[in-house]
Amino acid sequence: MTEEIAAGSADAVRVQTTPRRRGWVIFLRDVVVILLIAVLVSFLVKTFVVRSFYIPSGSMENTLLVKDRILVDEITPHWNGYHRGDVVVFKDPGGWLPPAPPQPPRSPLLEAGEWFLTLIGVAAPDSDDHLVKRLIGLPGDHVVCCNSLGQLTVNGAPIDESSYLKPGVGDSRASSIPFDVTVPKGAVWVLGDNRTRSEDSRYHQDQPGGGFVPKENIVGRAFLTTWPFDRFGLIDGHYAVFNGVSNPKPQGRRRGGRRA
Repeated sequence: MTEEIAAGSADAVRVQTTPRRRGWVIFLRDVVVILLIAVLVSFLVKTFVVRSFYIPSGSMENTLLVKDRILVDEITPHWNGYHRGDVVVFKDPGGWLPPAPPQPPRSPLLEAGEWFLTLIGVAAPDSDDHLVKRLIGLPGDHVVCCNSLGQLTVNGAPIDESSYLKPGVGDSRASSIPFDVTVPKGAVWVLGDNRTRSEDSRYHQDQPGGGFVPKENIVGRAFLTTWPFDRFGLIDGHYAVFNGVSNPKPQGRRRGGRRA
């Protein structure tokens, strides 16, 4: 009788334990599925909607500071286009950036960690071959610097950039480098907000691309600073600065580029 009671008790314990184990298995399975879905959604968002970039230089101060992290909208400009004032991230058209220094070997664990962070859009390993500048000239625009007041003009309209330009030391002009360009089809003219520390379109006028950035090189429009937390906020396009700019005149057969 005692043996029968003991056997019955053991069977009861097994019956109680088995559902608990199955419950934990189901719970862990659900957690794994949720994590996989979250990673997949994050990957799709990063690939087709927004991307994260790291700011390595002061060329866009004080709009963007060194070590800021920003989010870039990849999808909206494809159906709404780009606008004067947009802060855009673009791939180096060629010769704008120095060759990247060789990276020291890293452990497989660090490589795996960066891969995962990149997958979900937290890390930004491709920031080294991209640049961020403010879009000043659209295709067909005639951009000149400087007028008698030291301002840029776009299609003949003077531009007051004081709302976003970092003041230069001993120079109130919008650019210490003069230029007179007409933006060709399929390209844009870009400048940094910190003109004294930005090697932008002005510095590459003698290169094959004439300092213009092909639209196909543009990743998207920077719209949000996410890090550090005390700088979290939207990135201002200062579009009102360009309200007085008219559409460019038809250029006919004339090719865009520098004027004599």
